[in-house]
Amino acid sequence: MDNWTTSHDRVTSHNRVLAQRHAEGWMFLIEAARDIRTTGAIAPSSRALARALTDPVRTQPGRPLNILEAGAGTGAVTRTLIPQLSPGSRLDIAEANPRFADRLHRLAHTHPHLTDHGRQVRIHTRRVEDLDTDRRYDVIVSGLPFANFSPGQVATIMDRYLELLHPGGTLTYFAYLGTRRARALLASRAQARRHQAVEEVLADYRRRYATGCRTVWANLPPARVWQLSRPAPVVCGPAPAEAEARR
Repeated sequence: MDNWTTSHDRVTSHNRVLAQRHAEGWMFLIEAARDIRTTGAIAPSSRALARALTDPVRTQPGRPLNILEAGAGTGAVTRTLIPQLSPGSRLDIAEANPRFADRLHRLAHTHPHLTDHGRQVRIHTRRVEDLDTDRRYDVIVSGLPFANFSPGQVATIMDRYLELLHPGGTLTYFAYLGTRRARALLASRAQARRHQAVEEVLADYRRRYATGCRTVWANLPPARVWQLSRPAPVVCGPAPAEAEARR
């Protein structure tokens, strides 16, 4: 009987997860139909992509971290982040879409890992560039669709990320593979120029701050995940002559 109960519970849990993913897929399609520019995708991030984006958190187990997730959507990445929250960690989420934000509120208050009724997680229904906080973050995870924004918007968001990061903190973001050629074929000339300008803005930030990247094939479509780090301040010691004089 115990074995049957355990098996039944596993099947029920599996079916619940499948139903949840099915519902999220439909929600993404609906929101994409409303405004593909700000939704930026037609399907939630895969578990493989979520793991790649949250890798800087997973590599610091047990350490209390301040984490910011921007553009969380239905919470595909959020659900990967929450079990990694060690005691004392804090997760802030900036999600401008109110329907997605409502779903994230429910997730924060019902997730079994959060025993304090979601007080470790705070949802901000606003754009990250409008986020009013004095908090600085060890890790920022970005799910924003940069390819859909203007070059000026992308630069503003990236500058805001760097402002919100602790020195030595890590930012992760992703870009879909294979979409540049499709845009070149389907976009207007003005859109193509905007896409190219956005890529040049991001490339400039990568040249200055990138610390690594990886390709995630198990996603629709496949994606490249970038890690950027805000440089830690350089602590200069005394000049040799000054050091000698102090001895």
